[in-house]
Amino acid sequence: MKNEQKITPFLWFNDNAEDAINFYKGIFKNAEVGGINRYPAGAPLPEGTLMTATFQLEDLSFVALNGGPHFTFTEAVSFVISTETQEETDHYWNSLIADGGQEGQCGWLKDKFGLSWQVVPTLLTRLLGAADRQKAGRAMQAMMGMKKLDMQGLQDAFDGK
Repeated sequence: MKNEQKITPFLWFNDNAEDAINFYKGIFKNAEVGGINRYPAGAPLPEGTLMTATFQLEDLSFVALNGGPHFTFTEAVSFVISTETQEETDHYWNSLIADGGQEGQCGWLKDKFGLSWQVVPTLLTRLLGAADRQKAGRAMQAMMGMKKLDMQGLQDAFDGK
């Protein structure tokens, strides 16, 4: 596993980092686990529990820590997944909300571990950046009414259909 990033997201889990890593590995095609460190005897969590692990999802490296219940995730930090097709959008959305995740507005969601994600078709960026601000505004209004983003609905709104 390579890590050429200068900055790496460090994710603090209570005691389920290993479950989270396995969950993400099942969702992302390009996923890899690197080094794993486990708590020794006498540590804050039971001996053998994952302490830290490095992993990659789609060439982005992360570090996960089982650090106890002191901190939780908030929507103030999220990870954006750029998608090219509705099928890809549906895959990430449905997979990440599975088993207890929560839908949010405008392509936002929380997975079952409380980590926030945005599943955003690249089409949306093109529509919102269009020179015709009236069309872009219609796409924005359509997006505001959606949870999972629907590419055809966004395009139809942009086109005034």
